[in-house]
Amino acid sequence: MTAPTKPRVSRPQLVALLALGVVAAVAIGFALGFLARTNFLGGNDNVPASDSVDVGFAQDMSVHHNQAIDMSSIALTNASDPLVRNLAFDMLTSQQNQVGQMQGWLAIWDRSPVGTDGYMGWMSGDEHGHSMAGMSAGSDGSETTGPVAAMPGMATSDELAALRQATGPAVDVMFLQLMLRHHQGGLSMMEYAADHAETPALVRLAQSMISTQESESTLMTQMLAEKGAQPLGTN
Repeated sequence: MTAPTKPRVSRPQLVALLALGVVAAVAIGFALGFLARTNFLGGNDNVPASDSVDVGFAQDMSVHHNQAIDMSSIALTNASDPLVRNLAFDMLTSQQNQVGQMQGWLAIWDRSPVGTDGYMGWMSGDEHGHSMAGMSAGSDGSETTGPVAAMPGMATSDELAALRQATGPAVDVMFLQLMLRHHQGGLSMMEYAADHAETPALVRLAQSMISTQESESTLMTQMLAEKGAQPLGTN
């Protein structure tokens, strides 16, 4: 008797399942943000100011995460290495959940889901060695603090286009390189929020992000070495 053939999941089916998973992840995260209403402020009902670390981090990290989600979606459908696809799936679902939480808090606080005046202006330029985070050169060559046009670690539109067009093992290497740089670039924001935010649940989320992404960065560095590839430089 012939053993039954194991059903294969087609590319359209995979994309559909992925879309459902993404919707579920962000919905769960958003719900967690609202359900935490009674305790995430640690007994303090004050709403963070629009220019606070709490609001700025939630807005900017949502944008930063959304690009990681886009890259993970590409790798999940196009990568040739099953280990890379597994990693991409973990990143996609976890970061969608985190975006849901941050957007839930912003909705509770009645704050805009995204910032309107550049990025990282909520970070002090001389803290924790993050001088590049919110600094630009003045006319006299001095450094001035303020929002920046792009966050560290973000892939360019050309890099994203190249990732979408890549095939086979090239997808694996390109995804690992871009995502490793992406993780490294976002670390300063997470560390600053963990040290300076006033919302207990947001502090815990930032700390969790640091732990997870440092572990993932170590793994991606090892995977690149195994593939004979080098990490990208910082941007």
